[in-house]
Amino acid sequence: MNEVRPAAVAGLFYPGSAMELQSMVQGFLSDAVVHEPGYSPKAVIAPHAGLVYSGPVAGSAFQCFAAESDLIRRVVLIGPAHRLPVRGVALPGQDAFETPLGTVQVDQELVEKLSDMPEISVNAAAHAPEHSLEVELPFLQTVLPSFSVLPLLVSHARADEVAEVLDRVWGGPETRIVISSDLSHYLSYEAAQEMDAETAQQVLEQREPIAEDRACGARAINGLLALARRRTLLPRLLDLRNSGDTAGDRMRVVGYGSFSFTAVS
Repeated sequence: MNEVRPAAVAGLFYPGSAMELQSMVQGFLSDAVVHEPGYSPKAVIAPHAGLVYSGPVAGSAFQCFAAESDLIRRVVLIGPAHRLPVRGVALPGQDAFETPLGTVQVDQELVEKLSDMPEISVNAAAHAPEHSLEVELPFLQTVLPSFSVLPLLVSHARADEVAEVLDRVWGGPETRIVISSDLSHYLSYEAAQEMDAETAQQVLEQREPIAEDRACGARAINGLLALARRRTLLPRLLDLRNSGDTAGDRMRVVGYGSFSFTAVS
């Protein structure tokens, strides 16, 4: 029996109507800057707040996958567990994830590849209310014609543990990695700009550890940075803004950054 993880934040973080959601996401993707024709990175970092706030920045990350959309078949999607803590890296133990745009199958072959790793656990309770992975799915569903997903949550895991998990499911050009993370939280507009610029420079220099007060998905980012150095990936900043730039006031803002990582040829 196919066990589906139902959408938890439809109508809250993004529209519950499929038509409205599709239109919103397509708008963010259309507005994203195309950095060069054919550019299609191995991994991206994308924000995960309510789409009205973070969607314009996330669009820059996911638009990069459009150039090779017919080639991409698997997406490793990893982000922070905000509601329930998990030790190591947690799978949902379910067969598919649902959004208003349809269901995405969990890649059982990749799940099996991780089954013997001590860092891996199954925690459906942590996945059930979590938004950090769910809000990325409509972008992937819009950009990619057909794909499966490996959904992973992190809260208490070292960079080397996350890197080991990502390395195990690295795959070839058919497999891409999405790290879900916002940046600074609830600073003034000017303070957020300063902190987020420093964090972005850290990412570009592949210099971890990034502190958790600078990025809620810091543990996942740190794992990617550790692996990116080993696999000689070249990072690029795609977009860096905050909620004061997109849809909110400038008194207390949340920072958003989109980054890509491409193999050095």
